[in-house]
Amino acid sequence: MKIAVTYDNGQVFQHFGRTDTFKVYDTDSSTILSSEVVSSNGIGHEALADLLVEHDIDVLICGGAGQGARNALAANGIEVCAGAMGDADEAVKAYLAGELEGSDEVCDHHDHHEEEGEQCGGCEEGNCAGCPGHIQISGKNVGRTVSVHYRGTLNDGSQFDSSYDRNQPLEFICGAGMMIAGFDQAVADMEPGEIRDVHLMPEDAYGYYNPAAVMVIAIKDLPGSENLNVGQRVMVTDQINRRFPVTVTAKDETSITLDANHEMAGKELNFRIELISVQ
Repeated sequence: MKIAVTYDNGQVFQHFGRTDTFKVYDTDSSTILSSEVVSSNGIGHEALADLLVEHDIDVLICGGAGQGARNALAANGIEVCAGAMGDADEAVKAYLAGELEGSDEVCDHHDHHEEEGEQCGGCEEGNCAGCPGHIQISGKNVGRTVSVHYRGTLNDGSQFDSSYDRNQPLEFICGAGMMIAGFDQAVADMEPGEIRDVHLMPEDAYGYYNPAAVMVIAIKDLPGSENLNVGQRVMVTDQINRRFPVTVTAKDETSITLDANHEMAGKELNFRIELISVQ
């Protein structure tokens, strides 16, 4: 049996749709025989389910996965054991011993572009914009791998992202929690070749700005923070080993202020989306 774990620095990475690497284990009924780390090759928005199929995976262990991803994995005979955290090797050992309990959690944090580890900033507070566990995506393309070109602009007309400029379409599993909700829903019922303009309010994009996501921490309690500068964006780890990005917004001799809100939190977004193909 082959088991894949969403993997980051020895730990179970919490967001299936955003994982950069999987640790793949060859096992028998109770023992790990061998393991290797496999890169997702930066396909945070592409068909991660297809990647696991290519590696003949039987079981996926992860923190969370969207319902669309679960459907795609189940369709390929891959068992999903979500809700895991901590050491990846120990999680596999617990699974083999029958001691790793799965979870129905489908809150797989997401992003519309490739910034590593981005989170929606507030699921636990009940204002997770676009989380598949909170907003159900419907449409004929849900659960299928789609390829799109897009251009994103703010209300003042300034462009913040464009796949056209990179000359590379974006691939993702529609409805799998890899995208913000409004983008996902727009694509869910499009036809190949169709171009659609959508205007998204914050609740369908990156949510509203959450003051509770701003943290003031004593520099002595955060090793390495003495070397950070205002405006810098870095990854931090919480008490249960979840990694997420923050922006340094203030710093003095004794404390540092970190903002975990998404950079687009509270903003209305506009997208021109062109559906290239559906698999």
